[in-house]
Amino acid sequence: MTVLRRELDRYSPGGKLPSSRALVDRFRVSPVTVSRALAQLAAEGLVVTRPGAGAFRARPRPSAAPTGDTSWQEVALSADVAADLVPRSVDASGVLVSLAAPPPGVVEFNGGYLHPSLQPERAMAAALARAGRRPGAWGRPPMEGLPELREWFARGIGGAITAAEVLITAGGQSALATALRALAPPGSPVLVESPTYPGMLAIARAAGLRPVPVPVDTDGVRPALLADAFRATGARVFVCQPLFQNPTGAVLAPERRGEVLRIARAAGAFVVEDDFVRRLVHEDAGPLPAPLAADDPDGVVVHVCSLTKATSPSFRVSALAAHGPVLDRLRAIQIVDTFFVPRPLQEAALELVGSPAWPRHLRAVSAELKARRDAMTSALRRRLPAICPAHIPSGGYHLWPRLPEGADETALTTAALRAGVAITPGRPYFSAEPPAAHFRLSFAAVANVGEIEEGVRRLSTACPRAWGG
Repeated sequence: MTVLRRELDRYSPGGKLPSSRALVDRFRVSPVTVSRALAQLAAEGLVVTRPGAGAFRARPRPSAAPTGDTSWQEVALSADVAADLVPRSVDASGVLVSLAAPPPGVVEFNGGYLHPSLQPERAMAAALARAGRRPGAWGRPPMEGLPELREWFARGIGGAITAAEVLITAGGQSALATALRALAPPGSPVLVESPTYPGMLAIARAAGLRPVPVPVDTDGVRPALLADAFRATGARVFVCQPLFQNPTGAVLAPERRGEVLRIARAAGAFVVEDDFVRRLVHEDAGPLPAPLAADDPDGVVVHVCSLTKATSPSFRVSALAAHGPVLDRLRAIQIVDTFFVPRPLQEAALELVGSPAWPRHLRAVSAELKARRDAMTSALRRRLPAICPAHIPSGGYHLWPRLPEGADETALTTAALRAGVAITPGRPYFSAEPPAAHFRLSFAAVANVGEIEEGVRRLSTACPRAWGG
């Protein structure tokens, strides 16, 4: 390709290059190699290919239009500050850490989704193919979602939730955004776990809300501090992840479940329950507690659950469930924002969860996540005992190590990447000043147990450079 790029100067703009067959004979390479070279030159804008006619040298591009003056936008975008409102700062950096793919060769300990080898790709493809052949599959679905899919989600939530109280949404992030917009007016406080998922903090801030942290421990949110936060702020919303909390992995203790609902009810507030990884339970977890929504006859809980984490980042089907008048507001905001989730995707979800492949997939993922968790924990204990977390969750896809006193998580993140392993810094998980430096290690996005071992080995070489230990 390098030779071909140099020889382009022999041809005038619009001039035809030799045929692919002639290039194959001249350079003694395969037709595939020639095809790839021409495709790369076309992508660079040096060559234009025309099916049936051949390849031609591209004509010079017209000069770029003069750059405009966009400085006026600084004033327009800061109008909320001038009006003494809560700034709607939109910072996606904490989310992008888990979404962006690292460079080739880097061990992905920062991923937020299952590795392709753990995703039910064949089952999803078969479900989508079957769904596409259903009569009416490409028509407009009911605004609230397909009745059968709503019923399936309602059964999974349990308690008094019915299909009529479930809305189908395009992924958990979309459902959380709908819930916060419905429940909290701009400028108001919203209570959040500390630490918590950066994507939720980004949603709140983008909506002009003020996240107020409520600390969690290994048994979940601390009820006494939650009550204090409600009294101090007058907040009417608390967002939590009672099961395998992100990032700590904590499960809300049985004795705290009723307390959280009682405290919220006394404050006249809603609890937004983000039940995001119920289907990523590990093989040794034992029976799981029911969702908070299952024990809530008074409509305190707005429940969010999703299929995405257990399937694929692109399989964005989730549910938003609530009792009472708030459901009408949630429905209205969802319709205004997105109309509805595409019917083929809903039909495919129904096909997937109703197939024999679905329980097999969940069992396989449950066993594999336990094996990966154990491998990462064992490797940390051998190579980095000072940062191996005391709390090892029995669900989810990550660990939450605390760094030694005085260690710099930014320096560690940089040193780790230089050593060939991507990790997630802990600072974006806190809405206020963190009590200590942490980072998150995902074991779901890597290829296998061997890659976990190699990633921890690389991390062990980065740690001394980061804090001199």
